[in-house]
Amino acid sequence: MTEAIRGFWVASATPLATDGSVDIAKLASHAKQLFSKGVDGVVLFGTTGEGTSFNVTERIATIEAMLKAGIAAERIGIGGGFPAITDSIALTRAVLGLGLRHILLLPPYFDRSVTAEGIEDAFAAIIDAVGDDRLRAYLYHIPQISGVAIPTNVAASLRKRYGNVVAGLKDSSGDFKQFQAFRAAAPELAITVGNEADITRAIAAGGAGTICGMANIAPELVKAMVDGKDVEARMQAAIDIVVKSPSFLTTLKAILAAQTGDASWLRVRPPLRALSDGTALKRKLDQLVEPAIA
Repeated sequence: MTEAIRGFWVASATPLATDGSVDIAKLASHAKQLFSKGVDGVVLFGTTGEGTSFNVTERIATIEAMLKAGIAAERIGIGGGFPAITDSIALTRAVLGLGLRHILLLPPYFDRSVTAEGIEDAFAAIIDAVGDDRLRAYLYHIPQISGVAIPTNVAASLRKRYGNVVAGLKDSSGDFKQFQAFRAAAPELAITVGNEADITRAIAAGGAGTICGMANIAPELVKAMVDGKDVEARMQAAIDIVVKSPSFLTTLKAILAAQTGDASWLRVRPPLRALSDGTALKRKLDQLVEPAIA
């Protein structure tokens, strides 16, 4: 079984049924389709998956259903960050019991005045309470969204304290210098990047790979980045189509709806509001993806 997330993983979008619950059949089908395009694994309920809109019970039920649908536990990671660390503990214990190992942990993100020591205390409290050597925890650094950065010395200290249990770190800051700082401070961590434009150079610099959202709609282009092809400019242009819209998540889902012909992909949970159509955005994306993988 994989010791740490490496290679090409997708931060999966979460399809919703009419009542706002997770559409398990569609989520499992989406994962299998991604696997057929060279994806190694999927992370559920991260930022791209609207993770903070789903509670512990919903996340556990989704994992149970995905396993029943034939998705192997070693190919699933799950977002496990909550403002209350007791929720992170409960989720982590439950999914370890189901055979998962890969848990992404945000620092508690409500109080933005916390110290580096407090952030380390929070992660340590989760790991100590779970008390299970099967755990492979990944520190999730996305300060522009969460409002709380993970200091490099905290990442290094946690790896030193817990060894392989703190398996890696996902750097979604979009700042390559930050990636380099994490690599220098904690070279034993498997560090993945969320910014797709950095994938090729991050892997060349010793990074573990990627966990990214754009792979939901352009897996071939992301795979080209993972394989070291010279497509960075096209990737950045593809990213710009999504991130320069009012909402990354609703735009990504609108493109998915246009790609699949399934309007149910448009559904999001409040406070997000769905876009009406992603056809024009899909056309723009196609112009970038197709030449890049030819």
